[in-house]
Amino acid sequence: MKDTLTIEEREDIEIELLLQAIYSVSGFDFRKYMRSSIKRRVENRMRLDHIRRISGMIEMVLYEKGYVEKLLKDFSINVTEMFRDPDFFKAFRLNIVPLLRNLPEIRIWHAGCSTGEEAFSMAIILKEEGLYDKARIYATDMNEDVLLHAEKGILPLNRMQSYTKNYMHAGGNQEFSEYYTTDYQYAYLDSGLLKNIEFFQHNLVTDGSFNEFHIIMCRNVMIYFTSELQTYVNQLFFDSLCKDGFLAVGSKETLHTSSFSEDYEDFDPKERIYRKL
Repeated sequence: MKDTLTIEEREDIEIELLLQAIYSVSGFDFRKYMRSSIKRRVENRMRLDHIRRISGMIEMVLYEKGYVEKLLKDFSINVTEMFRDPDFFKAFRLNIVPLLRNLPEIRIWHAGCSTGEEAFSMAIILKEEGLYDKARIYATDMNEDVLLHAEKGILPLNRMQSYTKNYMHAGGNQEFSEYYTTDYQYAYLDSGLLKNIEFFQHNLVTDGSFNEFHIIMCRNVMIYFTSELQTYVNQLFFDSLCKDGFLAVGSKETLHTSSFSEDYEDFDPKERIYRKL
């Protein structure tokens, strides 16, 4: 029998118990997220709230009203920007858009959409290519707060210069400023860009498929998942894609090491775009 545990072993046990408590209280399941990512966020919250041990957070999850919601916000990854990785969007415009023209309708799922910038970028491309009127974009995230923000189509004005550079690099063929109005603090997207985007809450870990899609975008999300959870989510995406549909993942993500590698064509290896066979 082992008499003592190291500090790291005790913390691992506490994190397991914390994640179980969060799941039991809220239904949000982080038990198969990468521990390194979870641990960083837990330690940051401990510093902010002056908590000495993770076990103290467990007590607060169970007994302090609203505390679990605070942790859910901490665990939600909200890193995004308009036309993020512009080479990807340029490849999408040049190589995938022509294949969409003959479809009677286009259904696109942005999974883990955060505050919506990627979905807005897609709307702009489809509008410029004359396809937006027959497109429906479903933008989902586990974080309800970021979705409420995304629905408004409001962007920080101090980001618009870098967004404009991304847009031009991605092959934009208009003046980017045509797509928004401004005041002294914010940029407000044209309401026409929002009309075919539906934002709603969806948890990749616990929720199932809700439609059949021609395109699924889930970029830089699964890097936070364990291999077991990645397999689960990849199955969800496979089941949700129509034949010849496209799956786009992040630059640090791949299907090559997964059990789904033979189910997809390597459509654009550089930009991590796969086509369902």
